[in-house]
Amino acid sequence: MQSRRGRASLLEAFWRSAWRCLSKVLEDKSCFLHVRLSSASCRANMPRPRKRLTGAPGPDRKGLSEKRPKTENSENTSAKLENASPQKTSTSKNCGKNLSNYWLMKSEPESRLEKGVDVKFSIEDLKAQPKQTACWDGVRNYQARNFLRAMKLEEEAFFYHSNCKQPGIVGLMKIVKEAYPDHTQFEKNNPHYDPSSKEDNPKWSMVDVQFVRMMKRFISLDELKTYHQAHKATGGPLKNMTLFTRQRLSVQPLTQEEFDFILTLEETEPS
Repeated sequence: MQSRRGRASLLEAFWRSAWRCLSKVLEDKSCFLHVRLSSASCRANMPRPRKRLTGAPGPDRKGLSEKRPKTENSENTSAKLENASPQKTSTSKNCGKNLSNYWLMKSEPESRLEKGVDVKFSIEDLKAQPKQTACWDGVRNYQARNFLRAMKLEEEAFFYHSNCKQPGIVGLMKIVKEAYPDHTQFEKNNPHYDPSSKEDNPKWSMVDVQFVRMMKRFISLDELKTYHQAHKATGGPLKNMTLFTRQRLSVQPLTQEEFDFILTLEETEPS
């Protein structure tokens, strides 16, 4: 009887021990699973690093540390501003339509003193020059200057008397020397002196012109204006003539159509 009780006690002790071991294992397993799940959750919430595209280099630290290129000096900047002026832009547009390269150039035939110097220069003065050739100096308008720079050898121009009692076209001349620096911009006693212009970067240019012939008759501004007004309505040759759209320009382009039409007026009586 006692031996049975002893075996029962041993069996009970065994099962208790086994249960404690099983409980311990289950507890450890539960903790392990909790840790695994927590770790997985953390990894899922962490931001993923961006992949670098194949062949796309990362930032070049050497390149980033290099200095930026130096800016242009003030003189070049001024030249760019000058080229970007409205006058320069308008010149480019007008030169584009002036495919035949004919010109109208104004000069004052009557005496007028400017800073004590007579600025008169008529077609008769041109004829009186050696070889009937002279430099066309004193132009101080950027657009007119750009037209001078666009002129080519042997191109023809009308000599136009301006700022006088009877303004109009009096003769023909041609370009015999292309644009070069206008010397009067550096002469302090000259009315066209420009202290801002430098010899190593002159602002103003001139060309040489040679007398060709007088017009068969004088073609007045009033006559040209009459045709201009009529042609605006009918689409005639002088409808867009610069003489009326940009009146103050002393050097102006002409289309071949305009040039040819004006030449035909020589053969007709004044309107």
